[in-house]
Amino acid sequence: MDGFELFQLGRRLMKLGEQAIPEMGLHRMSGPTRAVVFDVFGNPDSSISEITARVRFPQSQVSACVARLREVGALETVSDPRDRRRTLVRPSAEALRRAQDRPSAPIDDTLAAAIGSTDPADIRRVRDALEVLAGLLDRRGPAAGVPSDPGAAGTP
Repeated sequence: MDGFELFQLGRRLMKLGEQAIPEMGLHRMSGPTRAVVFDVFGNPDSSISEITARVRFPQSQVSACVARLREVGALETVSDPRDRRRTLVRPSAEALRRAQDRPSAPIDDTLAAAIGSTDPADIRRVRDALEVLAGLLDRRGPAAGVPSDPGAAGTP
């Protein structure tokens, strides 16, 4: 596998994830807004510049997304105590509470459709492989970057 194939796989996995997530506020968000939400949940207390570098959208677009997400109560901003000129972005307390209360989003049906098999052994192999991959790539822990429905308070 090379970088292009990895990129295509990543896009396919994102689309499968979107299919498996229950209809909620995340589905009403633009792609850049969703990227900012997931980045902030995975990297709380980041500056706009840090978020911009990770999501690779223009800083003006990231700032606009953060402003909309603040308006609906999904994110909050605070002054950096070490450098008052910097603003840090973090999930709001309400968004964190919703993340803990989020509904389950089983993936078996989505995986079955993607692999063209309803054999439980095939689905289990794919799910197990995804869990191994996730564990190897994300050493921060199982809750990192997993918002529930940050857009439920309104549609950014």
